[in-house]
Amino acid sequence: MPATRPDQTLLSRRTADTLAKGLGLFSIGLGLVELLAPRRVTRTLGMPGFEGVVQAYGVREITNGLAILVTHDPAPWLWTRVGGDALDLATLATGLDSENSRRSHVMLAFAAVAGVTAADVLCAKALEGQRETHRGPFRDFSDRSGFPRPPGAMRGAARDFEAPKDFRTPELLRGFDQARFAGSKPFTGSAPFTGSKPATGPQSGAGGQPVTGSPAS
Repeated sequence: MPATRPDQTLLSRRTADTLAKGLGLFSIGLGLVELLAPRRVTRTLGMPGFEGVVQAYGVREITNGLAILVTHDPAPWLWTRVGGDALDLATLATGLDSENSRRSHVMLAFAAVAGVTAADVLCAKALEGQRETHRGPFRDFSDRSGFPRPPGAMRGAARDFEAPKDFRTPELLRGFDQARFAGSKPFTGSAPFTGSKPATGPQSGAGGQPVTGSPAS
């Protein structure tokens, strides 16, 4: 996807950040009201019996608001708010019944939530656009090997290299180092101990008599 230019975003970075913080504070305030006074909310809307739902929505609003304020990238949490706004609208739609005497209050709340949803979407898109702008275009490095020159041109380039003095073996240890890498010599030591003494004379059979002859085929 091509990078978004700064003039293609609807809001500047500062404006989007300010709007995100405002939405986070609004979310926390609304959540506290829903969590601490659910009956007043349901009474105002003429929707008794939804107190538990209102409190659950309050916890959600507080969580989203805190996440928006403390995170470095609030865009994902703003999209979470959009999903929560959809739940709020679906719940408020049940209170638009003609038999509800507080239907006008429900319509006002529905319009307010719809406006906040539009602000959430606008802010989330602006923050995502700014993030794509700072990220820059995608660069393809598949045709690069990481070497400054082709392998054929580099072959033998270090033949005249001389290691620095502090990289060499110290003078006192140079004799041991040369003996170690002088070359392989035939092994002249003894075999490792296996726990049993090797036989040095003729094998004995039953009754202590020496075994003679060839083994049975």
